Amino acid sequence: MTNTAETNDDITALILDDHDTFRRGFAALDELQSPDTDPEEPEARLCAVWGPLADLLDVHAVAEERIFYPVLLRKGDSDKSDEGDAVDETLDAIGDHNDIRDATRAAARHRPGSDAWWEAVNQARTENTEHMGEEEDEALADFRRNTTRAQRAELGRKFTEFKAAHTAADLDTSGQDPERYVDEHLADTAETALGGVAGGH
Repeated sequence: MTNTAETNDDITALILDDHDTFRRGFAALDELQSPDTDPEEPEARLCAVWGPLADLLDVHAVAEERIFYPVLLRKGDSDKSDEGDAVDETLDAIGDHNDIRDATRAAARHRPGSDAWWEAVNQARTENTEHMGEEEDEALADFRRNTTRAQRAELGRKFTEFKAAHTAADLDTSGQDPERYVDEHLADTAETALGGVAGGH
């Protein structure tokens, strides 16, 4: 029988929850362009939606890079699997995060509601939508196949705690080199394994 607490805390479910929040946030920006939207203070209305959305995009990406993807690299499918490859999935995700960050940074350089601002916001949406689809079909599926519910619940609690403790303003949200990220985390995994072997003698 599935433990309800474990299901609610499952990191893959929490990531999906954030994805739903992203989709609803961008839909809210669409609605603010409708003909019957109150024309008073349009910039403030856009900022009220985009500000929290942009912040969550940044915090979500860092949380995944700190908590989710290092474990996917350790436990996910290898390149010998017919199902997928955790290394390729991680390389793609880190690259996607960089593209989304670039677009949110571009939006921050322009007046909300201007053509240049909308161009940057729509680019963030496009990059994020592509990323979510790939992550949901590949990385999250890989993670469920190769981890237990208890492991996903433990990571989910860490994911929730991290997001509650941070905003984009207090995090390093600069881009990451995808290959360096993968190499460093694979090296950490190798060192941990060697330590376990040495400790067993």
